[in-house]
Amino acid sequence: MALTIRPPYSFATHRMLESLKASEEFPNFLCSPQTRSSSRVRAINLRQEALFMPEKTAILESRSYEKFHELTAHHTSDTRVPVYVMLPLDTVSMGGSLNKPRIINASLMALKNAGVEGVMVDVWWGLVEKDGPLKYNWEGYAELVKMVQRHGLKLQVVMSFHQCGGNVGDSCSIPLPPWVLEEIIKNPDLVYTDKSGKRNSEYISLGCDALPLLRGRTPIQVYADFMRGFRDRFREHMGRTIVLTQQQSTIILQEIQVGVGPCGELRYPSYPESNGTWRFPGIGEFQCYDKYMIASLEAAAEAYGKKEWGRSGPHDSGQYNQFPEDTGFFRREGTWNTEYGKFFLEWYSGKLIEHGDNILAAANGVYQGTGAKLSGKVAGIHWHYNSRSHAAELTAGYNNSRNQDGYLPIARMFAKHGVVLNFTCMEMKDGEQPERANCSPESLVRQVKMATQLAGIELAGENALERYDADAFGQVLATSKSHSGSELSAFTYLRMNKKLFEGENWRQLVAFVKSMSEGEQNRRISAIDFGKKDLYVGFITEKSIQVAKKPLLLELI
Repeated sequence: MALTIRPPYSFATHRMLESLKASEEFPNFLCSPQTRSSSRVRAINLRQEALFMPEKTAILESRSYEKFHELTAHHTSDTRVPVYVMLPLDTVSMGGSLNKPRIINASLMALKNAGVEGVMVDVWWGLVEKDGPLKYNWEGYAELVKMVQRHGLKLQVVMSFHQCGGNVGDSCSIPLPPWVLEEIIKNPDLVYTDKSGKRNSEYISLGCDALPLLRGRTPIQVYADFMRGFRDRFREHMGRTIVLTQQQSTIILQEIQVGVGPCGELRYPSYPESNGTWRFPGIGEFQCYDKYMIASLEAAAEAYGKKEWGRSGPHDSGQYNQFPEDTGFFRREGTWNTEYGKFFLEWYSGKLIEHGDNILAAANGVYQGTGAKLSGKVAGIHWHYNSRSHAAELTAGYNNSRNQDGYLPIARMFAKHGVVLNFTCMEMKDGEQPERANCSPESLVRQVKMATQLAGIELAGENALERYDADAFGQVLATSKSHSGSELSAFTYLRMNKKLFEGENWRQLVAFVKSMSEGEQNRRISAIDFGKKDLYVGFITEKSIQVAKKPLLLELI
């Protein structure tokens, strides 16, 4: 398997190519420019060193640096949108060390050559604090930071206070810290619960936010202590300029995304895929039946003057995989639009916004003065968007319907803390969705863009699903630009894996990155020409080539 791409930078330095030696961790990976042009660079092994002249190698080092320096000059266009790439979920192993470091190193080199701004990584609560309260192991992430720094990339980190596993795209399992799970076993109401009593342990219930139920600390205090530990360990990499050999890179820890719910998103776990509980495009279920949420509902109902409304959530809201019209609550003229429905939805969504407010306030207190930008993530729940009730959004905690804007209050809460709103489903088109699901991701994105404009905050984006095609990249490109000035501040691509480096997939990514960096809104991605500076990337077999164990050299040919 091999591919030819045309990246902004079409060569590699001697140090970069050394990282691509064949090894058990990164077997048979080759990354070198093609040889069709007289200015191509080729990687060879030391068995061919007799073909070299020392002067030739020295000239290469000088010319390659000059070309690199020229090509990595900062863009000055106001429409430039930096692109980041998410690293694998298991970048740091369960043992706390960097997983497959040589693969990561070689991949970072390729991404840098493709022109990406940086990478994103999840900093898992379940990995770092697994040995006990306040016992942190940051070493795997420290190794990654150094590696990212060496390649001149920037790093977005996610404070991931949720479990990995059981949702779309989850390729591994990372539970909450064992000592937290022990507390959940003793007190199951620490986690979200649906009306049938099914517990969901992927995130601590927001009903517990202010209660010292985690061995004497509240969940908000636990999250704040975790973020403080991260700040203290990595402060030197935040908000300063780091000078590397022959090049300069600005802030390494560019952005800290604060996890605020399941999958890191500000929402309730209303559509869990684990064990087949939910399937697209089901409406999901309200998650307000742990005793702490019920106590809050009772207090709100009594304050409203309708004490009987606090006994439970809606009785007619259906089940996970039903459609709006199958239920009394979500149907066209359903309970959602009555006095009771409005009361419940305002309480339910209000609790979610309060939760986000509390965590972001704690994050601001921890990271103030570090120079790091803070962001938070909101889910792109686009199914049943064209129905009156927007049922799937309501069960997730977004009080958004035909009569109500559910995203402006969230955006204003983010603005209170100066936090970037990161939104998903930027790659989706209405016409690609099944008609029965009543989807409109394009309308949803427009609504969220308007909310961030009105709130005066930055909007960043992600793709919701793994996509490698020109249509998806083209949609992101179109979404990222607007004549009204509401372009994205950054885009993070999901996700780096072996498939990304396959021929056409990699070519599409490189073209997309170039278009985003140059602000080319209307150019067709597949038609972009990069001056035939081809970078050859491929997987080779021992049968096709014998790879030397010695370091690679560069030859100008």
